[in-house]
Amino acid sequence: MKKEDKSLIIEQLKEKFAENNFFYITDASGITVEQVNKFRGMCYEKEVEMRVVKNTLVQKALEAVGTDGQYDELYSSLKGPTALMFSQTANLPAKLIEEFRKTNEKPLVKAAYIDSSIFLGDESLKGLAALKSKEELIGDVIALLQSPAKNVISALKSGGSTIAGLVKALEEKGA
Repeated sequence: MKKEDKSLIIEQLKEKFAENNFFYITDASGITVEQVNKFRGMCYEKEVEMRVVKNTLVQKALEAVGTDGQYDELYSSLKGPTALMFSQTANLPAKLIEEFRKTNEKPLVKAAYIDSSIFLGDESLKGLAALKSKEELIGDVIALLQSPAKNVISALKSGGSTIAGLVKALEEKGA
């Protein structure tokens, strides 16, 4: 590979790392071309980008983008064949990997970067898949905030006839 080509790939990776708060470093070695194509198709359907890249280029891009050593822990996972997965949703690549591994042994998670947190090793896959998306968390918070108001409203509705009767009686008494 020419030096210009390497520089271009590093620049593209720098943009990807800067744009994405969520990316996974995986190992898909040993699976057939047919299986890789099937997995890539699954990724494409869910808008997850998968790229096979050289470890040295990944490290150079991370070093150029990272501040204060934020990616230092990831460098140890850059050994052997590497595929990067970029996503706008933190848990989506993990869910895709889990689904694909129901019928295949790989890809394995080497590491994941989730909004400044680093997860190392394939044993973190279940935890990553269980992460809630931003939208799910917002929904949970809204449901928690609405719960007390719903309880008050339902209590008022259930005793509505007696409250209305009391108000009417008080009104008549005052007149």
